[in-house]
Parts: sequence; C-alpha cells; structure tokens
Amino acid sequence: MNKRVENALNDQIEKEASSSQFYLAMASWAETQGLNGTAKFLYTHSDEERFHMLKLVKFVNERGGTAVVPGLDCPAKEFKTLENVFQLLLEHELRVTDSINNLVDVCLQEKDYTTHNFIQWYVSEQLEEEALARTILDKIKLIGGDNAGLYLFDRDLENSSIQAEPSSGTLPGM
Repeated sequence: MNKRVENALNDQIEKEASSSQFYLAMASWAETQGLNGTAKFLYTHSDEERFHMLKLVKFVNERGGTAVVPGLDCPAKEFKTLENVFQLLLEHELRVTDSINNLVDVCLQEKDYTTHNFIQWYVSEQLEEEALARTILDKIKLIGGDNAGLYLFDRDLENSSIQAEPSSGTLPGM
C-alpha cells in the first residue's frame, strides 16, 4: 500500500474512533439529563462511527498496510443544551466530511483507484450524516425553549426511524 495513502487512512481511522467517543460522551450526558430518546440515538450513532473505523482498519490491513489503533483524548463531559449537542455534532460531521474529501484527493494524487473506490462509500455516508444532523438541529430550533416540545421530540427520536444504524451490514470476517 502506498505510504501516503496508508497514513491518510490511519488519520481517518483516528477521526472515526474519536467520533465514536464524542457521540458516546454526548449520549451519556443526554441520558443523565433524562433525554432517553436522544441518548438512544447517540449511543447508536457512536456504534455506527465505530463500525466506520473498523471498516477502515480491515481495509488497510487487507491491502497490505498496517492499521494503527489510536489512543484518544477524553471528549467533553458536559454540554450546554440539546441544541448545543446537535450543533457540535453537525460541526463535527462537517470536519469529518473535509477529512474524507482530503482522503479522496490523496487517493487521486497517488493514483490509488482501489482506495478511491472504497472511500466513495464514506463520501455517500457523510452526505447522510450531515443531512441527519441538520434535520434534527432544525427540529430542535423549532421547539425553542418549549419543554413539552422537547419531551415530545425526545420521545419521537426514541421511537422514530431517524436512527443511525451500522451501514451495509457486517464487516468481512466478523
């Protein structure tokens, strides 16, 4: 595997692992605030990000590279409001999209079309992630400071199809 591509993939592995931890911290906070629907959504989203990381790890190793399992910084433990949580989530997803786009650029510069093809799944996934975050943030903004609206939103999130789920089944060998 081309070293520049391998390094970029390992950088993305770290970003996906950090995303999983970030969403796990948000889920824990939401749960302690009595927002069980939001917590369920974020726990599931954390699992999805871990799936993204594992998919990259397996790809790097199968292509003859060496995937690096990163050490991670401790994510935030407290968040101001539910709107703040989802604003941070959207901002985070936008940074991940930039990272994926940079990875695509590295693949093209290095003429690694196999990895480029593999990364297209992540490009599509990021479109979905951003759209989901924007949709939820828009709904929270509509609610404003209405506690009854917040209660209904949280309940609806817990019972809705607006749930992040590990995409495309399982990983090879798992």
